[in-house]
Amino acid sequence: MIRFPAEWEPQSAVIIAWPHASGDFSNLSAVEDTYHFIATTITRFEPLLILCRDGEHQAHIQAQLSGVTNLHFIQTTYNDIWLRDTVFLSLEWQHPKVHTQLLNFRFNGWGNKYAHEADNALNLQLFAHPIFAGHPTATLDLVLEGGSIESDGQGTLLTTKNCLFNPNRNPHLSAAAIAGELKNYLGVQRILWVEQDNLAGDDTDAHIDTLARFVDAQTIAYSSCDNPEDPHYAGLKNMEAQLQSFTQQNGDPYQLVALPLPEPIADEDGRPLPANYANFLIINGAVMVPVYDDPKDAVALERLAGVFPGLEIIPTPCRPLVQQYGSLHCASMQIPALVKLNL
Repeated sequence: MIRFPAEWEPQSAVIIAWPHASGDFSNLSAVEDTYHFIATTITRFEPLLILCRDGEHQAHIQAQLSGVTNLHFIQTTYNDIWLRDTVFLSLEWQHPKVHTQLLNFRFNGWGNKYAHEADNALNLQLFAHPIFAGHPTATLDLVLEGGSIESDGQGTLLTTKNCLFNPNRNPHLSAAAIAGELKNYLGVQRILWVEQDNLAGDDTDAHIDTLARFVDAQTIAYSSCDNPEDPHYAGLKNMEAQLQSFTQQNGDPYQLVALPLPEPIADEDGRPLPANYANFLIINGAVMVPVYDDPKDAVALERLAGVFPGLEIIPTPCRPLVQQYGSLHCASMQIPALVKLNL
């Protein structure tokens, strides 16, 4: 039996890729300030793996994180910092001889929008690193990004038709075939399909981690809009109705937690950016919540605190990150505790 763990389960580590001067960020200094906050926060709770380009880049990062412990560096090549979509997925195998498997799905730059050769090859580099030695791996031909799927750890997957069935991902496969491969590879029994366009500025074709997230197996937090003048209003109201129609495996409806959208944020050319609060990251003992210097920050923090009792709720400055169309969850990947790392 195969099981795809939920994010709230105990973790061995979180992995991030540190931004580099050769990347896309024109506001690199501000982004590095955010990364400093992310690194110093995560290492309070669990180990942090940091991907960097080379020795010079590692030394630069270490100088910024002077005095921070619980850090482990991996020098490798990558195109983008959005590791949620490029790093392997970790599975639990309930088998006498195999207990874990690391799955390397194909990555095509969110539908061939961006250069992705290094990102598509990243997992093979990680599999060869001593930190990950000893775990069975598999490399698959299916294009799949981690930010496009949500698992409750109990056999239910939450995702969007708009991304998974987009012809820029797996054009040779029918919708039924894609669903079948997800069930086969991830060991899920049910898939909850949301039909929803992407947020303005989101170039992932509607990743679920910008729209709706499992808080636990009974609860879904979701991006919501109550302003009829907002272009997201009709779509998010329709998504809300879909979520209200979904049921748990026992037939009960889900508890739903509405997270308002912050006021619109634009890049330096006036293009909208996909700021949202659904892009939170659950770590051991805490929930890191993206904030944007917006009055709605406090609303999102309060509502998430209400459904994560006993966990520290940590506002995490993500306005600089969203300038490159991603946020906190997009930039990170948790490694479940069942994957024992050689640290």
